[in-house]
Parts: sequence; structure tokens; C-alpha cells
Amino acid sequence: MKPNKLKQITNFPAKLNRFVRRGFKRDPGDFFQQISGVIHVGANDGVERVMYEHYNLNVVWIEPIPEVFACLQTNLEDFPHQTAYQYLVTDYDGREYEFHIANNNGQSSSILDFDLHRDIWAEIHYEKSISLKSITLESLIETENIEMDKYDALIMDTQGTELLVLKGAENLLSKFRFIMTEAADFEVYKNCCQVKDLEDFLGKHGFEELSRTKFASRTDGGNCYDIVYKKSNWRRLKNKLTRKNDLNSR
Repeated sequence: MKPNKLKQITNFPAKLNRFVRRGFKRDPGDFFQQISGVIHVGANDGVERVMYEHYNLNVVWIEPIPEVFACLQTNLEDFPHQTAYQYLVTDYDGREYEFHIANNNGQSSSILDFDLHRDIWAEIHYEKSISLKSITLESLIETENIEMDKYDALIMDTQGTELLVLKGAENLLSKFRFIMTEAADFEVYKNCCQVKDLEDFLGKHGFEELSRTKFASRTDGGNCYDIVYKKSNWRRLKNKLTRKNDLNSR
């Protein structure tokens, strides 16, 4: 790895510090050292790219905002195992959304309206909206001919729409060993996905919570978390799928 990249690793931005802590809460390296690749939905400018390279991970980045996507592509020029795609991922293919772009370099942008978000980040607001058509993660993988065997972790930072991403990837969930996401236990955005929604949905697909790190709190109650889920029966399921494929190939 180039020296300047090593220097970047020791000088994490605040967001990346949070990102690392949520993966390492139980045991240093317990997460990233166990995986081979990441599909990261809600890339922004790819701040985690140096850390991903440090762990020799294959990475698919997905970012919907055209200007931010252009910046992401530039940032990935020196990272040959990381690829970016410009899409808005939800649970529908071809549905048109009004996508609201926030004034913090797009980091708080969403298809949802702000609700109690202002109680914590009063300085953040939407600057403009653009029209975008959505795609499911399943369709994106097929359209771009992405080899899923290279990616065993899903990371989401989609500002309240994480459940939509998961619903549009239901047939892919068995491929993932870990899922990392931001989530709150109150309505940061109107009608947003909350922790209880993730627990219910992922629990039905064999995932259990591995770690939870609080990164923001609301004075009148409510917290925002970084949560890591782990596939509880991943090895058994993988062996079952392998045996099934072996039988089908005979």
C-alpha cells in the first residue's frame, strides 16, 4: 500500500471512525477480517475506500446523486478492486422518486422528508430535489453482471430507506454473512425504517444483532445507531446451497 494511503488510515474522518468502531466493537478484526467483499449502498464520496483497501476487499459502491457519484469515481481511481455504480436502490424497479439533496455534501439526502432529524442536526436542510428512477439490488446485480461470490457483506447508509433496500434484495440475503446499517429508534425521517423494523425483517432471514453503537441522541428521547447483523446459520446454509448445486450439476 502506498505511504500516503497509510497516512490516511491513521487520520480517519469522524464518519470513518464511527464506521470502524461499529465493526470492531466485539473483537478487533472480527468483522472485516472475515469477509472478502462489500456491497455498499449509499456510498457518498467513498470515505471508507482506504480502509476497505487495507483489508484487501472487493467493493461495489452504489450512489444515486450525479455530482457526488462523479466525485466518487475520481476518488476510486487508485483503487482497482473497487467499482462504483450510479443507481437509486429501493424495493421497486423503474419507480420515479423525488430525491432530496442535503446541504452537507449530500450525506443526509433521501427520498424521505426530514422529521425529527432537525432536533439533532438543526443546521442540515435540503437544498434541492431531483427526479430519479429506482432499481432493486437484485436487478442491479443482474444488470451489471456482478459476481456475488465476491461479496459477503452488505453495508447500507441510505437515510431511512434501508428496509426498502433489503426488500428489494430478499433473494440475495443468503449470500451475505454480515449486514451493517445506520438506524434510529425514532422517526429521523418521515415514515423511515427504524431499528425494530430491521430486527423483524432480518430476524426472519436468519440474521441476529452482533453489535450496536450509538452515535447520536435526541434530547427528548431517541437514539441513532450503527448496527451490525450477522447471519446466524451462514455456514450451514452455505453448505446446504453447495450440496444442492452439486446435485443439480450431476
